[in-house]
Amino acid sequence: MSKHRVVIIGSGFGGLFTAKALKNADVDVTLIAKTTHHLFQPLLYQVATGVLSEGEIAPATREILRRQSNATVLLGLVEDIDLANRVVKWRFHNNSHETPYDSLVVASGAGQSYFGNDHFATFAPGMKSIDDALELRARIFKAFEVAEFTTDPDERRRLLTFVVVGAGATGVEMAGQIRELADSTLRNEFRSIDPSSARVILVDGADQVLPPFGPELGKKTQQSLEKLGVEVLLGGLVTNLDEGGVDIKFKDGTSQRIESVCKVWAAGVQGSELGQVLASQSEAELDRSGRVIVDEHLNLPGHPEVFVVGDLAFVPGVPGVAQGAIQGAKHAAATIKARIVHAPLPGPFKYVDKGSMATIAKYSAVAKIGKIQLTGFIAWAAWLFLHLLYIAGFKQRVTTLLTWALSFLTNGRSQRVVTNQQLVGRLALQRLGARSSGKLFHGEDVTPRSE
Repeated sequence: MSKHRVVIIGSGFGGLFTAKALKNADVDVTLIAKTTHHLFQPLLYQVATGVLSEGEIAPATREILRRQSNATVLLGLVEDIDLANRVVKWRFHNNSHETPYDSLVVASGAGQSYFGNDHFATFAPGMKSIDDALELRARIFKAFEVAEFTTDPDERRRLLTFVVVGAGATGVEMAGQIRELADSTLRNEFRSIDPSSARVILVDGADQVLPPFGPELGKKTQQSLEKLGVEVLLGGLVTNLDEGGVDIKFKDGTSQRIESVCKVWAAGVQGSELGQVLASQSEAELDRSGRVIVDEHLNLPGHPEVFVVGDLAFVPGVPGVAQGAIQGAKHAAATIKARIVHAPLPGPFKYVDKGSMATIAKYSAVAKIGKIQLTGFIAWAAWLFLHLLYIAGFKQRVTTLLTWALSFLTNGRSQRVVTNQQLVGRLALQRLGARSSGKLFHGEDVTPRSE
């Protein structure tokens, strides 16, 4: 008799922790992901600003699971799920494959949402993948490089104005790091420009930064950012974003144009396309962000063999953070293990809120753990400890700790290599089309798709 087949889609916190939780179960686990790594997404902004390398926050999934004999890792992009026949359809470049399952865990995560303005992505990358972070690193550092030889004062101002859209944790951390980069890391390295003269502007439509942290921490965070030199614009919605800058409309009806070459989009999330695939074949509904509204057991309605965990799942009261994905993954694995041995099920999923944290700058952070609110150095130290704890892989923890120590002591950043490939690779592949990668891989001619 063959073993129970568990297929997991995605190698983020939801997918990886589901696989690890099934280590000693009498099942065959197949993890299919579009990347070869497990990404520690909360530290992407440090890759984008040259603090950490991608390898330090993205160990190979295969290496993490190397001692788990019941787990198979496959590299591929899942394009369809046949719920009726219990088959996952995926491809690597242009080679298509099908993998059957008895239980399915969909943890394909979420991407950046531009709220219906997807063309903004051309000029303002998000912060959801290694590719995004490397592209942003190239955009940020090259803005300073180009400003060094630009003689037009208006163009130089545009190059040295950085706009971060979205004042959640990612936006706050990104704005703080760009400010520190300009003030400390790049000091005395240029001859024609003063990097500290750069403007860093944080924009959000909300009335405070870090809305989930509450008004008190939000106010303290804003004060800390402004003390660093970050300009905080609240109550403003981005109405247009192009090569030259950003148009903002405020709640009082006034508008403002900010001339800026380098923009970062850290506002909003959109569930992966697999949410639509699941909803089209089931009774499931999607929320406005494209996340699947699951039942109390994290199952797809009408399909108890299908679990949706992590950022693709909508569960009331569960934020889109690592802990939500980890706890959901463990619950799904516990349910699968109970079913195959006909034991009592673990019951409805219950999320335990372990708090939220965000860094502002070196030695400065905010944290909310239940009713406890921390700021300053204590919050920063707690942030360091917990993030080290959740980085997968001993080597990654050690190298991250050493890199942080050197960075904090010297204000230097060792990961400042940028290339034109990082800068334009995403846009080039988008122009060529989704199916172009296979042709490029085999050396075939590729004709850009028509506009």
